[in-house]
Amino acid sequence: MEITYNLTEIECVADKIINNSKTKTLLFYGEMGVGKTTLIKKIVENLGSLDEVSSPTFSIVNEYSSKESKIYHFDLYRLKSTEEAYDFGIEDYLDSNHWKLIEWPEKVDSNLFDEFDKVHISIDDSNNRILKLN
Repeated sequence: MEITYNLTEIECVADKIINNSKTKTLLFYGEMGVGKTTLIKKIVENLGSLDEVSSPTFSIVNEYSSKESKIYHFDLYRLKSTEEAYDFGIEDYLDSNHWKLIEWPEKVDSNLFDEFDKVHISIDDSNNRILKLN
């Protein structure tokens, strides 16, 4: 699935991702500043969480609650190795049946993720976002 959108359409885009993903593990790829965290905030909201969503850059993982389940939001940007991910117990989070929204997954070994959907985001010349979900 490919979607071109601007930030005023982000709620609809978040719903499309939720409804079209095959798993509850979403790996977000894109340059710094492309809007990964902004989109994740809307996904968390659309999943029914009333929690305030912030970037887990320093905590590495934030946990949010919704009526249906928990939602884990990871920012792996600061990790230097897959071993650091194991040190904070990432496998426990990944083994759960909760939503896992992961920014900068390329910072760890791709074998860490069993079943997942990839969300690639880029910006075009008109400042629109181009999202590919696969």
